[in-house]
Amino acid sequence: MLTLRRFLGTLGPGVLWLAAFLIIPAGIMLAYSLLTRTDLAQVGGPWTLENWQRVFGYDALFQEWVPDNLRVLWRSVWLAALSTLLCAVMGYPLAFYIARQDERRRSLLLLLLIIPFWTNFLIRVYAWILILRPFDLVPSVTATFLGMVYAFLPFFVLPVYASVEKVDWRLLEAAQDLGAPPARAFLAGVFPQTLPGLIAGALLTFIPAMGMFVVSDLLGGARTALIGNLIQNQFGQAGDWPYGSALSFLLMGLVLLGLLAYTRLAGRRRLEDLL
Repeated sequence: MLTLRRFLGTLGPGVLWLAAFLIIPAGIMLAYSLLTRTDLAQVGGPWTLENWQRVFGYDALFQEWVPDNLRVLWRSVWLAALSTLLCAVMGYPLAFYIARQDERRRSLLLLLLIIPFWTNFLIRVYAWILILRPFDLVPSVTATFLGMVYAFLPFFVLPVYASVEKVDWRLLEAAQDLGAPPARAFLAGVFPQTLPGLIAGALLTFIPAMGMFVVSDLLGGARTALIGNLIQNQFGQAGDWPYGSALSFLLMGLVLLGLLAYTRLAGRRRLEDLL
């Protein structure tokens, strides 16, 4: 009895929170994915796997494979990966530049980095429409790519900056004293210390970029629809909640597989440190 009270007093609130806002909603969405869209955009029986067949490209009506969803999914993956890569190329040195400034200048640069968050995200995307329209880039994949990099660059810089602040620069000096060239000294003495922040920034960029639909909808149009656009359309315009639920589970499964792969490679302890 005492053990049960301790459990309810410590882990109990966390378990209830996860159950109310994660497990139960996910269970409801899973149930929806196995139901059927009825007339007037309602959901009912019978139970079916047709929605999951459609997710992987099988059209039960025409009894043929139509890999449109897989194309959209592939476009989402490579565009999110490319955006993450450019954020890394730009954000990694930027984080070092900010961290190496004096306190006053560092505070100013961090303020400039987060100022865009003071404005509604939708307004900022519309601003990019005005910027890119003279170059005839809207709608296009390029405009979507630029919009996603702009949206997620601060999410990459901030965790890297937090890691750079904790770097022990004596390791760099020791590597240089031992005769290592600058690049080798950096890779041996500094880069491993910033790796947790680098991975955190990559996850904070790649995962939301996979589900992004506002940027691709406004800057890319129908030709550059991503998996997020497909899901948003099913829950909105199309009114096909069962199919949208199945697509949502596919996206969630891909994210969890990525986290599982990272856990296998880096170990559970590294994942806990990252979180």
